[in-house]
Amino acid sequence: MLPAMDPQRTAEFVDGVWGDAIVPSLIDYIRIPNVSPLFDPDWEAHGHMEQAVRCVADWCRAHAPEQMEVEVVRLPGRTPVILMELPGDSDHTVLLYGHLDKQPPMDGWHDGLGPWEPVLRDGKLYGRGGADDGYAAYASLTAINALREQGVPHGRCVVLIEACEESGSYDLPYYLEVLAERIGRPELVVCLDSGCGNYEQLWCTTSLRGLVLGTLRVDVLTEGIHSGDGGGIVPGTFRIVRELLGRLEDGVSGAVILPELVVDIPAARREQARRAAETLGDSVGGKYPLLPGVVPTHADPVELVLNRTWRASLAVTGQDGLMPLATAGNVLRPHTALKLSLRLPPTCDGEQAAAQVKRVLEADPPYGARVSFEVSDPCSGWNAPPVAGWLEAALDEASRTYFGPPACSMGEGGTIPFMAMLGERFPEAQYMITGVLGPASNAHGPNEFLHLDTGRRLTSCVAHVLAEHQRNVGA
Repeated sequence: MLPAMDPQRTAEFVDGVWGDAIVPSLIDYIRIPNVSPLFDPDWEAHGHMEQAVRCVADWCRAHAPEQMEVEVVRLPGRTPVILMELPGDSDHTVLLYGHLDKQPPMDGWHDGLGPWEPVLRDGKLYGRGGADDGYAAYASLTAINALREQGVPHGRCVVLIEACEESGSYDLPYYLEVLAERIGRPELVVCLDSGCGNYEQLWCTTSLRGLVLGTLRVDVLTEGIHSGDGGGIVPGTFRIVRELLGRLEDGVSGAVILPELVVDIPAARREQARRAAETLGDSVGGKYPLLPGVVPTHADPVELVLNRTWRASLAVTGQDGLMPLATAGNVLRPHTALKLSLRLPPTCDGEQAAAQVKRVLEADPPYGARVSFEVSDPCSGWNAPPVAGWLEAALDEASRTYFGPPACSMGEGGTIPFMAMLGERFPEAQYMITGVLGPASNAHGPNEFLHLDTGRRLTSCVAHVLAEHQRNVGA
């Protein structure tokens, strides 16, 4: 019989490392404006990404157990990855994943807060990237160290931290090929880049939506003209854009109507959505900073969970061609361009969806307008394989031990391209997909924060699952 972990000793060790070592380093990391390469094409020249890589890698080297190799791997012209390898008490491999690139700063931060100004307040660490996903490398290594501190056996551990996730992980496939032999064939994948429905229990992600990003542009004129002269004769580009968007979504309900982007939701996922909605109640829609009087798109929390996790949705996230209000004259503009973010159901193929969206938007342009939809790196979603009995029991026991309530499962509305890549490469692996992005944590938006108590408890849960993996699979 393999030795079991002492939960109290685990929690004390993890809490100590978080307070003494992780939080101070995360504060340094948050100060670095290392936005993902999609938002900083000159990232290599600016040096912020390199600074972030050094910050995280140096910490990992300082806290790595004996025999662990910590290496920054670089391919020419691509963002680097941090690879850590540690032999185990068996050759059964666990792969732990996270990323260190960040979303852009975004406007709207509260007074006293900012993307590159770390602030500790009410048990939360504010600042860009702490929760998404800077903490992952620290938590992964600390979970491993918690096992070794007690002499609890574990499998071979590989930690992979990339720097391109917020750009769709377009560099990652090249590293997966180059590092294939060193990564091996993981039986368990632990990903710490996901969300949690609340901060009271362990949440496990069972599916992720895919993503089509692209720019829709409509041109009708070679230059702007007086609206009093051309209004009623020249078709407005904004109206044409509205008509084109109507090919994708219902303008009243917001439901995506393109048949190729609608899938049958598995019965098991519907049941998980029901249980999650039962646990979360009104907070499914109430966790967002809605203005007084604004209501969610549906009154039923179950439908809201399914809308967020298994149905496509369209968002307009940027524009070009519109003048600022202060300088907008009475002019018919020559073009309108919108950046579209289209979330896809987990089982919808990203490449095929992007091709279909492009075809539908560009076909038969109204008034003969010049219409283009330029796609950037579409991503497929991911649907988890059935959970092994030992892992299901380990997750529930970890949640009850370190949080109190049992574990809960739910799909997530975001996209982690790495999971689709791994799911295709290692279909037989088991997955623990989790994270600290809970209510109001606001990843990608203003006022992002890391809920520190959840980070600590989650780290202990990961240690527990690593121990149970060895006990049940590697022994």
